[in-house]
Amino acid sequence: MVQSPPPPSISPRQMNLLRIVTTMAWADGELAQEEVDVMLDRLSGMFAADAPQQQRLRQELQDYMMQNIPLEELTPKLQGDEEKKIVLRLGYEVICSSARTPEEEKINAEEAEAYQKLVDLLDLPPETVEQVIAEAQADVCEDESLVDSLARKLEEFMQ
Repeated sequence: MVQSPPPPSISPRQMNLLRIVTTMAWADGELAQEEVDVMLDRLSGMFAADAPQQQRLRQELQDYMMQNIPLEELTPKLQGDEEKKIVLRLGYEVICSSARTPEEEKINAEEAEAYQKLVDLLDLPPETVEQVIAEAQADVCEDESLVDSLARKLEEFMQ
């Protein structure tokens, strides 16, 4: 029997948000190691106070990010429309952050399908979805990297 790694030492709310965003990153079946490294550095720095804690949390998050959990298991744990909007926005930013090849669209068919599934599961009003996507598109066009944007949004939400 394969044993799951222990959950990271972050709050259940933080973990659920991160799981959903990670699931969206896995939508095309790929999670680039470079992206993982940058996300781990940034998130461990945000959630841990000192270097030893950051290193320990980095490993915990590494194990966790390798899990690809179905959205159907994660979205019911969201608490309210604000969390749903954050997940919707971060999910969009994740799927449009890069293409697997230069010829491929930023959002490929698998990612578009996963995002539509997320939209359906969140059951937000269509005008809310449109507003969140418009805001995410505006941010993605700025110079801020996906990881910086993700970390900033999570930090803002958790305060």
